[in-house]
Amino acid sequence: MTEQAISALKSKPAVSELRCIGCGATGGTPTQNLRCSVCGDLLEIAYPGWETENESRAAGLTAAQLKAVWSQRKTSRLAIDQSGVWRFRELLPSLGECYEPITLREGNTPVYELPSCARKAGVSFLYAKHQGMNPTGSFKDTGMTTAASFARQQGFRWVACASTGNTSASMAAYASRGGMRSLVLIPDGQISWSKLAQSLDYGAITCQLKTDFDGCMRVLNEVVQRMPVYLLNSVNPYRVEGQKTLAIELLEQFDWQVPDHIIVPGGNLANSSAIGKAFLEMKQLGLISSLPKISIIQAEGANPLVRTIRENGGKKLIPVHADTMATAIRIGNPASWKKALRVLEATEGMVEQVSEVEIASAKAEIGAEGIGCEPASAVTLAGLKKLTNQGLVKANSTVVLVLTGHLLKDPDFTLKFHRGDLFKGTPHEKEASVLVPQQKEPFVLEATADAVVRTLQEAEQK
Repeated sequence: MTEQAISALKSKPAVSELRCIGCGATGGTPTQNLRCSVCGDLLEIAYPGWETENESRAAGLTAAQLKAVWSQRKTSRLAIDQSGVWRFRELLPSLGECYEPITLREGNTPVYELPSCARKAGVSFLYAKHQGMNPTGSFKDTGMTTAASFARQQGFRWVACASTGNTSASMAAYASRGGMRSLVLIPDGQISWSKLAQSLDYGAITCQLKTDFDGCMRVLNEVVQRMPVYLLNSVNPYRVEGQKTLAIELLEQFDWQVPDHIIVPGGNLANSSAIGKAFLEMKQLGLISSLPKISIIQAEGANPLVRTIRENGGKKLIPVHADTMATAIRIGNPASWKKALRVLEATEGMVEQVSEVEIASAKAEIGAEGIGCEPASAVTLAGLKKLTNQGLVKANSTVVLVLTGHLLKDPDFTLKFHRGDLFKGTPHEKEASVLVPQQKEPFVLEATADAVVRTLQEAEQK
């Protein structure tokens, strides 16, 4: 398709509606906590036109035309096109011509090959889609740009979230950028100081509550009933729409060749839900012809989805009291578990859990490739190892790990790991002895060249 032909294409605004994932109701007014007013279940964005046309089209364009338009926008200087979310706006709900999105040039995150980790995991081709390279250092930005933009469109002055850290940082940044004020509820003493520092610097009213994440969520649900505050947690269906662009961008980076497996950390489960939704929609629209298996990995101490599937086949959520050093996924009562379950079923994906020591080891292995990530991201590699050992992922597979957060989101974890202090005084201390070869404690030396040279010579002999 020539440049002139591409520029002549005029996409129509997406026709979308809110639909309940439980009773299927559409057209109603959501409750203040963004749930179905009929049955109280979660809402999702649906695109009815995509389901009824003989030739599946989004915004009036064919699959080939969509790919061409998205590719051309990479050269645009417009902020909306430089966003790795809004560049794919034909697959998003329309803000309307009168509204500009709130954007920090989110998305556009790299895919890295991980050859050393691939050998250790027992697969031929292993890649990492690093969402920690977003503006505030986590995948939350891709959903926050859409949800915050719709909050402003609807006239809200205040937005709010309960958070284990990444959501609060992202929400505070986008609220500030969009001229809104933000309220953050976080569990006292249970999130990284680096993440807390972000929400403070971005101007949020930050409240540390003496409870866990699920307790913060309960309090926030009461607050939004009493004050004109817009909820920006992952129950917000516009968040999911933004987060699904990870999958579209990934496929574009893979020249529209679908990988065999995509492995995602499991916390509140909106990210896996979003990625799965994107793949199902892309297949419906003819952008791809097959689906990857999407698997979800949880920490053993925060494993409600694993327990739910293993103990009752996914019929009813089994909440847990979450306890893991991977604070970003320290969630025991995930809101999006039904959505995630649908994705697992539709893609024939799997769920697995990994120990604290397995998480720490996998994080160090990813770091040894020169690709840092926060602990929650590393559950993907730890889980992949288990899936390959069980024969559920074949050796010749192409696998993509979704790394959700940057290394500097939790530097204390990394420093304690390399100093050998991470598991001291914990039930995992004995098991953690296997980590010693991976630890790189800094050397404290006299300020002489001789001391440095001796250290180098010793390192050469190891």
